[in-house]
Amino acid sequence: MNGIQKLRLPNEVVICEVAPRDGFQAENEWIPTEQKIHIVRELAKTGIQSIELTSFVHPRAIPQLKDAEQVVKSVQDLTDIKFRALVPNVKGAQRAIDAGIKKLKLMLSATDSHSVSNANCSVEEAQTGFAPIIELAEKYDVKVGGSISVAFGCPYEGRVPFERIASIVERYTLMGINEISLADTTGMANPAQVYDMLGLLKQDFPKMTFSMHLHNTRGMAFSNVIAALQQGVINFDSSVIGLGGCPYAPGASGNIATEDLVHGLMEIGIETGIDLNHLIEVAKDVKQIIGHDGGSYMLQAGPCSQLHATPKVQEKLG
Repeated sequence: MNGIQKLRLPNEVVICEVAPRDGFQAENEWIPTEQKIHIVRELAKTGIQSIELTSFVHPRAIPQLKDAEQVVKSVQDLTDIKFRALVPNVKGAQRAIDAGIKKLKLMLSATDSHSVSNANCSVEEAQTGFAPIIELAEKYDVKVGGSISVAFGCPYEGRVPFERIASIVERYTLMGINEISLADTTGMANPAQVYDMLGLLKQDFPKMTFSMHLHNTRGMAFSNVIAALQQGVINFDSSVIGLGGCPYAPGASGNIATEDLVHGLMEIGIETGIDLNHLIEVAKDVKQIIGHDGGSYMLQAGPCSQLHATPKVQEKLG
């Protein structure tokens, strides 16, 4: 406990489950709509407070999410969960709002190379295009959050300078956005970089709320969680069984597994409001449905509290 006090970590965090969007979009095999709805409903029973349900992109871009409207409309009775959806443009935003989404998440890259691959335009052009989305959301009293993909490292350009991130955050601020998700899309971040970046951003933009979207491509995600916690960040995305990956970022793998994140936070005394044992059972169910997992430690080894029978002393020979 003394170590935790020295680190001055928050007492609790809020986790947003992103498998129904980030996880499912990376799957080539079609996941039946009823299975998607089943997974969302089971996740909702674990105590998860927020779920990123889907993305309202063109079906040709991500065929796996062509049933976005049906999924959203089928879970509107889950009123204890805050649902959000990713939207690329005004048309997608209108579809999301019509389906019942009350919070939109904007999709933006940190680098022009990734932006061209993802949105077929520069970062500044893409961000300027958000104005009508924000205007539409205001009309319907729908919240809007920003995001910055490849914020800590781009597979095409390498490490992203702080000045570039700061300029994007500044433009978001001028557009009236007050929360931004920083995404380590290809798992290139390290704890020192995360700590320093957040420190500078919080200094320059004290009214902005930052959340973290960490992929575990190189096994650094939980270390980066600790670094973000040390800077007072309490909002994190994660994906059950570690599903995920960006179709426009070579080498991208899944997010930190929700069950691994909950377990790690629980072990250091941080509350999430999520029932870990129930979540692990849901993770097993999801793995059976999907057919694989993304490297979940809980499915491999179980929680630290899961003990085994003491070995018996064997009779010595001779």
